[in-house]
Amino acid sequence: MKRSFILLAVLVMAALVLVACGGGATPAPTAAPTQPPAPTQAPEPTKAPEPTKAPEAQPTEAPAAPAASADKSAGASAEAAKAAGLNELADAYAGKFKGTKVTMSGPFTDEDAVKFENSMKAFEEATGIDIQYTGSKQFETEISVRVQAGDAPDIVDFPQPGLLGTFVKQGKVQPATAMVPESWLKNNYIQSWLDMATLPGADGKEAMYGVWQRFNGKSLVWYPKKAFDAAGYKVPTTWEELNALQDQIVADGDTPWCIGIESGAATGWPATDWTEDMMLRTTSLENYDKWVKGELKFDSPEVKKAIETFATIWNNDKMVNGGRAAIVSTFFGDAPTPMFQDPPKCWLHRQGNFITSFFPKEAKAGVDYDVFYLPPVDTEHGKPFLVAGDIMAAFADRPEVKAVMQLFSTGEGVKGWVAAGGALAPQKDAQLDWYGTDLDRNIAKIATEATAVRFDASDMMPGAVGSGSFWKGMTDYFSGSADLDTVLKEIDASWPAK
Repeated sequence: MKRSFILLAVLVMAALVLVACGGGATPAPTAAPTQPPAPTQAPEPTKAPEPTKAPEAQPTEAPAAPAASADKSAGASAEAAKAAGLNELADAYAGKFKGTKVTMSGPFTDEDAVKFENSMKAFEEATGIDIQYTGSKQFETEISVRVQAGDAPDIVDFPQPGLLGTFVKQGKVQPATAMVPESWLKNNYIQSWLDMATLPGADGKEAMYGVWQRFNGKSLVWYPKKAFDAAGYKVPTTWEELNALQDQIVADGDTPWCIGIESGAATGWPATDWTEDMMLRTTSLENYDKWVKGELKFDSPEVKKAIETFATIWNNDKMVNGGRAAIVSTFFGDAPTPMFQDPPKCWLHRQGNFITSFFPKEAKAGVDYDVFYLPPVDTEHGKPFLVAGDIMAAFADRPEVKAVMQLFSTGEGVKGWVAAGGALAPQKDAQLDWYGTDLDRNIAKIATEATAVRFDASDMMPGAVGSGSFWKGMTDYFSGSADLDTVLKEIDASWPAK
């Protein structure tokens, strides 16, 4: 839901100056790389449904490094597809489905819709399959109407697994393993992605219902590279090193962090992202999944510890540009701007990869700014990575639909978008040299080094919580209008009864 709101925020900004961001770069439901939450309330299961099967183990295995060359992608040709067991995809390349069409619906609009459609052209020309995509800024509402009316598209692009779970429980969605061989899915994704596609069906049994086509990274820290290097600072790789860097910046008479959570009706969402990142870094994946489902209360020691871990930074006036009082009143898109002053007013900004849309136009990646992975806190939890992204689910069972779903399970299915910018590939057979910029390549490399991946929690909680009491509670706490214990109890009390 965070994406939809950005579109609204962007329109407001456009009226003032220019289009700053929105559907084209966002954290969850609308089109591109990332967007803040939208205040629209999805049906309860939309965010609440068990988004994933809570893994028994702790951080899952690190993904294999991308293959050395593009021709190793399983989606590149009939021969490659056949070798991977993707028979319908191989048949498609052999021309067996020429003249057929596959209808799709999703949140991609404007620039994102263009990027998606352009990324499909090579496949359409090679196979003769016509992929007809319809995007909407009111996607969540419209898809519900269409499914209930029996008019579902062949494939639907969901910006979060929660909404998908609603239709899975209704028995409307084809299991992913009926579309794509399970052996291939296990081979081409790290377990975390498969966990996040695992949902309870109409019979209550869990299975995979969808394949992840692309994602956006959130566990990132941006910094003013030129000034940073000139000051002799080093990129931290551990929480201890990050703390030492903060202290050094303060000792030098400057302020470490650029932080702002004002976002109109969605004020507070950046604080929920920080909470999610800290949950992944201070407790188990199992606890994170229980928290998303409401089985682990906000008032639990685990959630309180996660918030307190970053609150020690936010509540310290020396650590935040403008002090704690400025956090709630600073627009999230303006928060990193002081990094680009000479000298910088602040040096570190944690935000998803969409935030570059708010950087000064003249600022150059790799020169004026760069990015690093938000370091682990408790090393026992590995190197988790927080994401938003798009999961493709099939509502029809035809050979050409299977072929397109199989394409989406390969790096080839997102290659064009990766090259154009604004998307990261979750598939192992994607290549780092596909990325159009060094910055995107760097972020992709950070993602491939993750030991576990989890989806934005607030986007999968019930709307009353994820885009309601959670946003409000974080705002109340950091504005000083309520203490943490009170806020956490109020969020728990807002959780809808099952």
